[in-house]
Amino acid sequence: MIRSVRRTHRIRRSARVAGAGAAALLALNACSSSDTGSDTDSAGASSSSSAKLSGQVTVFAAASLKESFTTLGETFEKRHPGTGVTFNFAGSDTLAASITGGAPADVFASASPKTMATVTDAGAAAGTPATFVRNQLEIATLPGNPEHISSLKGLTESGLKVVLCDKTVPCGAAAQKALEAGGLELTPVSYEQDVKAALTKVELKEADAAVVYKTDVKAAGDKVTGVDFPESAKAVNDYPITLLKDAPHPDAAKAFIELVKSAEGQRVLTGAGFRTP
Repeated sequence: MIRSVRRTHRIRRSARVAGAGAAALLALNACSSSDTGSDTDSAGASSSSSAKLSGQVTVFAAASLKESFTTLGETFEKRHPGTGVTFNFAGSDTLAASITGGAPADVFASASPKTMATVTDAGAAAGTPATFVRNQLEIATLPGNPEHISSLKGLTESGLKVVLCDKTVPCGAAAQKALEAGGLELTPVSYEQDVKAALTKVELKEADAAVVYKTDVKAAGDKVTGVDFPESAKAVNDYPITLLKDAPHPDAAKAFIELVKSAEGQRVLTGAGFRTP
């Protein structure tokens, strides 16, 4: 009997609590109904911002970026499953001509503002390009520097086979600027279409020396020996990067650019020998 009464009291008490809770819930729903639209918008924005990236990002990049960008491309693909990164590495002027000629690409990373201007002036860039690194010239000689080259002037000595980048590409234009800064004239055995081609001539022992970037000398390892020269400080190249106007995969392309500009990207680039802007 006592148990029955106590149970009845508990049931009545529970009913009162439940009724109060229901009333409170109805009041809460009424108060919040006016905020439903903003909550939905907020949820939609959150969902959009965290949308999964997909697609094959095509990056046109200066030849000197090959090693570091390849590393960053692998990082990007691991971080964003379902994406891929395809690179076209070449002389910046060649890449710029391809882009303005209609070649499909998402991102352009140039070795100089001048070649980037070819793309922006043609209206092919989406927004303003951003400088993400700088690069400086260095002389690449045969391993051990058997010709004892110690300066830019030393390249002008007779009998030396020296290779330069073509004057139309950034590394060639920078070499000419450095020569002018030193009041020097140099006739190379060949002009190459990009910095990697110039470096390869030395690696294959088809030339005694080439004027390339510090990053390329570092990437070559013991295949060449690097020689610094003071005139290179007069010919430092800024490297700009931009999303292209008709990018097939703009969202993934923007994410790749952000990776390049991020602290992680900068560590990879400076580790390859580039300088921060």
